[in-house]
Amino acid sequence: MNMKKLTGFVISIVLIFLVSACSSGAGEAKDKEYNLQMSVTVNESSTWYKAAEKLAEDLKESTNGRITMEVFPNEQLSGGDSGKAVEMLSKGTIDLTFNSTIIYSVLDERFGVASAPFLFKNLKEVDKVFNGEGGEALKDILRENGVELLGYGQNGFRQVTNSVHPIKMPEDIKGLKMRIPGITMYTDLWKELGADPTTMTFSEVFTALQQNTIDGQENPIDVIYSSKLYEVQDYITMWNYSYDPLVLGINKKLFDSMSKEDQKLIKKLGKEAAQYQLELAREKEAEQIKKLKEKGMNFYYPTEEEIAKLKKAVQPVYEKYEEVWGKDLLDAFRLDK
Repeated sequence: MNMKKLTGFVISIVLIFLVSACSSGAGEAKDKEYNLQMSVTVNESSTWYKAAEKLAEDLKESTNGRITMEVFPNEQLSGGDSGKAVEMLSKGTIDLTFNSTIIYSVLDERFGVASAPFLFKNLKEVDKVFNGEGGEALKDILRENGVELLGYGQNGFRQVTNSVHPIKMPEDIKGLKMRIPGITMYTDLWKELGADPTTMTFSEVFTALQQNTIDGQENPIDVIYSSKLYEVQDYITMWNYSYDPLVLGINKKLFDSMSKEDQKLIKKLGKEAAQYQLELAREKEAEQIKKLKEKGMNFYYPTEEEIAKLKKAVQPVYEKYEEVWGKDLLDAFRLDK
């Protein structure tokens, strides 16, 4: 072999090596150890925490302890502030979180589309959208904001509680001091209904209700029950006015830095943990409703006519936020388009 051919052969080998090294993707050694931290909004009795614990156990077992994860309830890593938690996740100062897309709206207002008022009638419609076009659209927006989706969980349909009177019609809401999540869509929505909305972190809600600083709040059944809001609230209206999905997410830079094998593993186990939470939340809801009734909460189930009046009252929210969310994104979540 002459020198020219030898040189060409060596260059080819080097190039093949370099391409192979780059395409191994995430570039970290397969045996790298990880000590991860995960933040959960609510307490240890919630389905969120149980699913996070499952993920931690599965990761440890599947890697013989090479990947461990500590789970922190009640947003301990962010000082009780769930909005700060998703910002920390996006920046990489928290590794994983289980958070509502409502909270993700502090990063990007487009996340609010998933909880648009009276968008879904039931969980069958929810599953169709999140397992299809809507879920894929949110996955892309998460990546734009530095988060890799591992799976969708369920906080559930948000129901309204208060300590003044049953809520049946839009006029029953007028003047009530209501705690809402800190996004502008909810502020506009509750103002349209005639309430006096106020935002505060969830860790402050129980005390505010106890001291009558606020009259009521809205949250899914699991949160209402696990946070013992039945101790400070008398009435609950089951109106399914806004669906609240959960995102089990990992910081994208961290995920991208992992080996392909670890990426595949954490994707698989994360999806299983999210599905476990979703199924557990749905199984527990009927039991939790029964227990809330036993604790003395008065339940009201609106008629179709009453829901229609409530839906009509919040149409200005759609008129305002279609421009914020984008028509294509809203259409991805609409089954009546």
